[in-house]
Amino acid sequence: MVRPMVPELMVQQQIDGAWQHMVGVMMLNRARGVVVKKVLPEFLKRWPTPEKYLRSRSATVQRILHPLGFYRRREEAIRKMSQDFLNWDGQDANDLYGIGRYGSDSYRIFFNHEYDIHPLDKELRAYLEGIGYPQPNL
Repeated sequence: MVRPMVPELMVQQQIDGAWQHMVGVMMLNRARGVVVKKVLPEFLKRWPTPEKYLRSRSATVQRILHPLGFYRRREEAIRKMSQDFLNWDGQDANDLYGIGRYGSDSYRIFFNHEYDIHPLDKELRAYLEGIGYPQPNL
């Protein structure tokens, strides 16, 4: 069951699976977290796995993604990432379509529990600082 997202926590802190995490970070690209926290639970309720998502209709997905903006591009990118995910070895998130530095750093922190890294994203940096891993000034 998909639960509502808590405003005080990062999206990544509220995601259980690696595919769901990748979908979440892709939604966070060029979108406000408050909007993602409304859209993502509905998305994951309809499509909890990449297999179910890949059987979805693009038009239906685009309606769900519409509040985030760039909904056609997002739908296409999530679809390509989901296809990659089915054969992914779970190591380097950069191997997945549309997952860049932010998504890769996020995966390393929240799934691989690698905390001695230096992400560029201010929210990831603040999270690491908050759990006791100081970040150098950029």
